[in-house]
Amino acid sequence: MDGTTSVHWDGAVNAWRIAGDVYRMGRHEWVTEAGWRQMYDDGVRTVIDLRASGERHLRDTDPEVPENVKARIDVVHCPTEDPDHSRFSELFGPYLKEPSQYRDYLELFGEKVAAVFKAIAASPGKVVVHCSAGRDRSGVIALILQKLAGVDDDQIVHGYELAARGINERHRTHGAPHAHDPYLAEDDLEAMLAQRRTGLRELLASFDASGFLAVNGVSAHQIEAVRAKLTSGDSRAATMQD
Repeated sequence: MDGTTSVHWDGAVNAWRIAGDVYRMGRHEWVTEAGWRQMYDDGVRTVIDLRASGERHLRDTDPEVPENVKARIDVVHCPTEDPDHSRFSELFGPYLKEPSQYRDYLELFGEKVAAVFKAIAASPGKVVVHCSAGRDRSGVIALILQKLAGVDDDQIVHGYELAARGINERHRTHGAPHAHDPYLAEDDLEAMLAQRRTGLRELLASFDASGFLAVNGVSAHQIEAVRAKLTSGDSRAATMQD
């Protein structure tokens, strides 16, 4: 299956089509009024916000968007984690930041992750899922979707790399928000990606997407509804490519 291109909604950061009618990006507050109109015109009717409640706020540099423009697209809060969980810091540090942590994340927050798929199944029109950077939490959702769509592991790994490069470029032009996730020059970025590709491949080698969803309460009907979204449009599943 082919990958898709990046998506150019004004202001959107790390925006890509995952497969069919499902997309991913960084925080929705980066999207401008023009970008929200573009999303709507492209058929997006639901944005699923994967962040914890404490992350959902405007920054001084965010564009102003009239409420009537945003109101045409339903923003669904569906956090994939509880940062106050007693084991969160032990397993993930300040936040989820690399594929070697994904297995523990899926085990600890399986029901929360599964709830995202119930929301996708129930959503009309096209769907965008987003976290903060558009790399790891949205990457977890993307890899499950890609597995359901039959995307091969090489494409999924390539997709992670493009998302990591996308937010690294944002850090270069706008500054990194955290000292522990700085902008990396190419040699350092490639060294990081080499390690992260290995961690992601280890997970993908044994991961059963439909089985994970079923165990965590997603019905067979809902899984099929998600698959239908992944084969909508031109039916070409996506990782990401330029």
